[in-house]
Amino acid sequence: MKTKPVGRLVVCGVGLIGGSFALALKAAGLVREVVGVGRSQASLERALALGVIDRAAADWAQALAGAEVVLLAMPVGQTEAVVKAMAPHLAPGTLVTDAGSTKRNVIEAFYLHLGGHLAHAVPGHPIAGAEKSGCEAADATLFRGRKVVLTPLPENEPGSVLRVAQLWQACGAIIREMSPQEHDRVFAAVSHLPHVLAYALVHDLAERANAEQLFEYAAGGFRDFTRIAASHPEMWRDICLVNRQAILAELDQYLSELAFIRALLLSANGPGLEEVFAKARAARMAWGERYVNDANGGGSDE
Repeated sequence: MKTKPVGRLVVCGVGLIGGSFALALKAAGLVREVVGVGRSQASLERALALGVIDRAAADWAQALAGAEVVLLAMPVGQTEAVVKAMAPHLAPGTLVTDAGSTKRNVIEAFYLHLGGHLAHAVPGHPIAGAEKSGCEAADATLFRGRKVVLTPLPENEPGSVLRVAQLWQACGAIIREMSPQEHDRVFAAVSHLPHVLAYALVHDLAERANAEQLFEYAAGGFRDFTRIAASHPEMWRDICLVNRQAILAELDQYLSELAFIRALLLSANGPGLEEVFAKARAARMAWGERYVNDANGGGSDE
């Protein structure tokens, strides 16, 4: 089925994800006008100068006039306030979706403020990112071959879900569906926890008296393990707070694993350590062989 072009797309949060979505649809010839909304006028002006957006709106009333599709791509901690501010100005048929890395808070905001608009409010999450942020990092190819997870609501019209899926597919993405609860549990384990661990290790070393010496000798292993600690702090602060219960459960599980390895080290249990490492190696290699072309390389997994 051919994807219907968007007359006016509104992007709230014209950074890496929002900007890349706009550029990808522009490259596909599927959007006539992109209107940017955000808390920083300077960021909107940069996005305008770079051609990521075609117009910057001063407020939601101006932004949503004639809008067909709205993408919410700001940090997840702003979701409730943004949805509340947007709601009074939405036209009945305007399609709303988001790009947040957590879904519980998005869905709560939708139910709280978009009660009469739920048929056209479809939660989503593109699994793509990079350490760099801002509209300068936006890339029309960012979503090619990457998954986008949709977590449809019972109230969603099938046509609205299909429309969101088609727009992401036009960006080159692969569509998957999950329940919101499953989404937040899965990404707490495979995305949110790794970011917390990377930040924690770098912070620990940076706070030591011999930090300069430690960083001088850090090499490939440190670089690979801590790459995602270069990600946007505000974004990851919000993700951790919003999904804290699931992340706490994953931290507890990980602490149990560390305690087990600590016990093996205390007892100088070489065979036990080797068994753990061998199982981990086999699992990592199997994942790499199966998903290497589908995983996010070189960037933050959002």
